[in-house]
Amino acid sequence: MALAEQSFFFFIPTVSILGVGCSKEAGPKAKSLGFKKALIVTDAGLAKLGVADIIGGYLKAEGVDYVLYSGAEPNPTDINVRDGVKVWKDNGCDSLISLGGGSSHDCGKGIGLMMSNPGMDIRDFEGLDKSSKDFVPYIAINTTAGTASEMTRFCIITNTDTHVKMAIVDWRVTAKVCIVDPVLMLGKPPALTAATGMDALTHAVEAYVSTIAEPITDACAIKAIELISKSLRRAVALGSDLQARDDMAWAEFLAGMAFNNAGLGYVHAMAHQLGGFYNLPHGVCNAILLPAVEQFNLIAAPERFKDIAIAMGEDVTGLSPMAAAQTAIDAIKKLSSDIGIPPNLSVLGVKEGDLKVMAENAKKDVCQLMNPRTATLDEVIAIFKTAM
Repeated sequence: MALAEQSFFFFIPTVSILGVGCSKEAGPKAKSLGFKKALIVTDAGLAKLGVADIIGGYLKAEGVDYVLYSGAEPNPTDINVRDGVKVWKDNGCDSLISLGGGSSHDCGKGIGLMMSNPGMDIRDFEGLDKSSKDFVPYIAINTTAGTASEMTRFCIITNTDTHVKMAIVDWRVTAKVCIVDPVLMLGKPPALTAATGMDALTHAVEAYVSTIAEPITDACAIKAIELISKSLRRAVALGSDLQARDDMAWAEFLAGMAFNNAGLGYVHAMAHQLGGFYNLPHGVCNAILLPAVEQFNLIAAPERFKDIAIAMGEDVTGLSPMAAAQTAIDAIKKLSSDIGIPPNLSVLGVKEGDLKVMAENAKKDVCQLMNPRTATLDEVIAIFKTAM
């Protein structure tokens, strides 16, 4: 039987730098890209800890000036983006560096989109490839092992009028250079390490069972799952363990490579609504929803879930395909429990009365398009209830 005509795209930064101490490359790379005055976008915590000043020092050593914008909030908003644009304009910046986890990177990408496309508002970019101009010179420096936003074409910004997270997917926002240094992840709090680690696992799992998965994304996703299963518990238990942090840095990057090209699914489509409605931590929402959504997906791809179980170290010898697949769901639940993820959405304050409107919004989210099993509105509501 002949294969149907189709094209596969693979998106990744032009240059990716990983490894212990590699953040020192920020200065030389900024200089080589012609940066004169960079806007460093980060959050208040990293600014207070002096991490932004360390990166700024690397820039200064190469003759690159910088201005700091530390207004990236968790679940960054359209207001954060507009405020950052004002800082850029007021200071005559010509280039962008995002520093932090997903919030800083998403906020930075939003600022870059508006500066690259004069006259447009951040809300105009919701959806797929809505920009029309080349992106500003951009370096992304990661400090958490979770979102992989430093290397993806995804940008998630909360609309403060509707309280909906806008999914912006645009190949032009992919960083010219991304830097992933496990040294910058040392000492992160256990709860943050757990949440971001489960975010990375969710990326890998959703990409592996995606309807547009292909051999490159499969390889990346499975290796990410192996590394997370091996090292996330250790990284949570001992934040100073550099080997565990390095493993998780590689894992989140590999998971990013996978979902940046294979897409995601209902876990992210639904988690986006929880973040928009309740301003809850994205990784925690993913972790709680992941087993509920994948239980629903199980019958659509049992052999794929069997692969996930094996990657998580489970012995599936002699089990039927469905029994082996169920082992993967159980292993995900066990990992979440071991690292202290809250048991359900109810303890986070989620109200059952909000589930219908969140389910309706999830059905409109671009991430649900690649889910291996199509869900009706009532089924999405039921999945939310399972996670309650």
